[in-house]
Amino acid sequence: MAGRSPAADRPRGRAGGPQAPEPHPTPVAGRVAVVGPCASGKSVLVARLRAAGYDAWQPAQEHSYVPDMWRRLARPEALIYLDVSLPALLARRRTDFDQDYLDEQRRRLEHARRHSDLYLPTEDLSEEEVFARVVRALRALGIAPTPAASDGAP
Repeated sequence: MAGRSPAADRPRGRAGGPQAPEPHPTPVAGRVAVVGPCASGKSVLVARLRAAGYDAWQPAQEHSYVPDMWRRLARPEALIYLDVSLPALLARRRTDFDQDYLDEQRRRLEHARRHSDLYLPTEDLSEEEVFARVVRALRALGIAPTPAASDGAP
């Protein structure tokens, strides 16, 4: 329609004015979220971090169309993004995934990658090397393990 402002199509609040953007959830001190494409090493890393006393979560962002689901569900103080190449993914997991599937997961992960505290390609690293690098990064961010870290974690 001619003369109609772009704001006219925005959601409206109770008084009919523009709806305020949703505030970001308050991060939980010490909480770590791990995101990345399938077979990047998220499950192994989260299990190791929890065993070491970290409050680690895996929000499955690669399967969500909600760009900041990682932030809404996990409310992390630190966000770790693990990445993997298609050849490494296929070597780790018997699947029919192709480059298009991996690209779609990465598209869903774009917001998380932009907000990550550590971006780590894992194809040339062992599970131990990934864990060591992440723990080093968490220490640099001032995040340490806590005795009750696994209580209440999904």
